[in-house]
Amino acid sequence: MLVAADTISLLSHLECSRCHAPFEAGTAHTVSACCAAPLLARYELDAAPPRSVLAGREATMWRYRELLPLRDDAHRVSLGEGMTPILQLHNLAARYGLRSLQLKDEGQNPTGSFKARGLSMAVSMAKELSTAGCIIPTAGNAGVALAAYCAKAGLPATVVMPRHTPAAFQEECRWYGADLQLVDGLINDCAARVRELNAAGRLLDVSTLKEPYRIEGKKTMGYELAEQGGWRLPDVILYPAGGGTGLIGIWKALREMQAMGWLPADAKLPRMVAVQAQNCCPLVETLAGRQPNCQQYQGRPTIANGLAVPRPLGEALMLQVLAESNGTALAIGDEDMLTGMRELARLDGLFVAPEGAAVWMAARQLLTTGWLRPDEELLLLNTGSAQKYLDNVLGRAAH
Repeated sequence: MLVAADTISLLSHLECSRCHAPFEAGTAHTVSACCAAPLLARYELDAAPPRSVLAGREATMWRYRELLPLRDDAHRVSLGEGMTPILQLHNLAARYGLRSLQLKDEGQNPTGSFKARGLSMAVSMAKELSTAGCIIPTAGNAGVALAAYCAKAGLPATVVMPRHTPAAFQEECRWYGADLQLVDGLINDCAARVRELNAAGRLLDVSTLKEPYRIEGKKTMGYELAEQGGWRLPDVILYPAGGGTGLIGIWKALREMQAMGWLPADAKLPRMVAVQAQNCCPLVETLAGRQPNCQQYQGRPTIANGLAVPRPLGEALMLQVLAESNGTALAIGDEDMLTGMRELARLDGLFVAPEGAAVWMAARQLLTTGWLRPDEELLLLNTGSAQKYLDNVLGRAAH
């Protein structure tokens, strides 16, 4: 049966990402009870409408309503997130002899980052599942987004953030009325504090991939880049991967579109590149075989706060994306990120977050090694605005 109503979700069930055991979707979940692995939302894709239903729909991530988990639109918590522009970087492309260089600018989302997508979805689901409030460990942007969406929803929010996070992130959380807790260390130390604060389980823990719905908001980047590209995909997507939700989500979206016929089943999918910081690059180390996994990895702070995730829960899923897409992972140093920020600002007028600059510098490096070819279509993901990172970069990028 064809389902096209804007308020109907095709959500079928949740699935353990490791053993594929099914879980009922109508209650609050953390990781799977069987494998302690992330849960993924699965949909009745054979009942999906044709992509032509998108014509005339609202220009937000909610245009893909059937492929999102919220069952009742009365619980939707939205600030207008999604449908961020894909910009042509003609000047940078000309300087480096590239045929096609594009950037999807997630800094134009509410709260200034791609985190708006995931937290809009997670808070909407928290409201639908009647939770008492939300708690999150964050490197910065996710905490700001949670605070904003919980304010919109009328839910209490507790945000646990490294003490060295730039003041702009901290102050914005306070403006939204969140309970802000500062911790010495990185996001894994914040996660430990979240476990202490929420030992009774009263609040919904929306840590990266510890609940199944943030990824569903993030995956809409994949739907958008396909639709905005006229249902043609770039050859390569470069993505800054800390916790990895966006990388995993984009790939999930591409696979869903293939299954629905929105993309040809034999469509050539992009090679995915995960970009990390040299100060904190657990995925790179695991992929290179220098460690069995990230569980004992020790990271250090970086100017790209969102990349300071030393032990990502989604490591196995990120590695799976890289394997399936014939992709790769590499790390970029802080000084190179500053160089990338300068180039993007001075040549194409974009003031991107250090994470966004990292993906451009990764592209430069991969062009030098020959892994990328100048005639390929490259898409960069900038995940946020540089405005909030000024504490990190002032005095370092003036020349």
